Amino acid sequence: MIQTPLPIEIRADNIAVLSLVPNPSKPRGGVVVLDRWLIDSLDESLCALAQQDLSGLVLQSASERVFVAGADLAEIDALNDHDLDLYLRAGSVAYGRVTSLPFASVAIIHKAALGGGLELALHCDALVGVTPAPGEKSWKVGLPECGLEICPGWGGTLMLASRMDISKAILATCAGSPFDAADIPAGLFAKSVSAGQSPIDAAVAWILANPKLKTPRHPLSVADEQFHQPTLSALKQLEKQLPNTAAARAVVDAINTGVRHGFQAGVLCEQKHLIDLRHTPQARARLDAFLKR
Repeated sequence: MIQTPLPIEIRADNIAVLSLVPNPSKPRGGVVVLDRWLIDSLDESLCALAQQDLSGLVLQSASERVFVAGADLAEIDALNDHDLDLYLRAGSVAYGRVTSLPFASVAIIHKAALGGGLELALHCDALVGVTPAPGEKSWKVGLPECGLEICPGWGGTLMLASRMDISKAILATCAGSPFDAADIPAGLFAKSVSAGQSPIDAAVAWILANPKLKTPRHPLSVADEQFHQPTLSALKQLEKQLPNTAAARAVVDAINTGVRHGFQAGVLCEQKHLIDLRHTPQARARLDAFLKR
């Protein structure tokens, strides 16, 4: 057993299963929220995994209620601009460790995966989704930040559009409208399993069928060359359909920056916009209302 802040099981097939857990000092009723504790714990756990001779990684949530409910907006909102910049960069480093693992990785999305939680999953090589059981209340998967008049900050603008129809991803991101789990666009999930089936078995099967042949510098995103022209074409065609908001314009700017200058440049563009946008009257009104709930 590897001693890390997050639970890790090494299976007999040499595939590690890492479980995301709630912050023990803020259990939140068993809901996993992306806060600085989880970012730091993830970073330490992934560093330990990278030292092991493994065949793959399955990333799952220990919560029965969510995969990750998103970032801790109260924690973020309490930071000044300098400290928020450091916070966002720390998240980028931790997330990047998933992509840089020398073995394949799969995230299991079994309930809500929002904002920074989905961005974490998108740093994996593939996603396995669990579909809602008949009669079960569905859940949301996506990037809701623009609905709060801010924008993603860990590469979501670039990554989501590489896993599904580009126009559909851009429209949803700019509107801050997550997808319903019962109607996920094709491509986001490499495999889907129904309730009662084992998502871990599906994730392991994907890993065994798709061994990592090389370690990319960045996760799959529209910053990769094969997506450049389709993405620029989609942005041009969507120009008049996108919301006329500062948040939507920030998303478009981040995508353009990533396509033209690379993934890291696009992420830094996201983070600058996120830091600036939260001070606008529109974002303050949305954030204050959200935080009072």
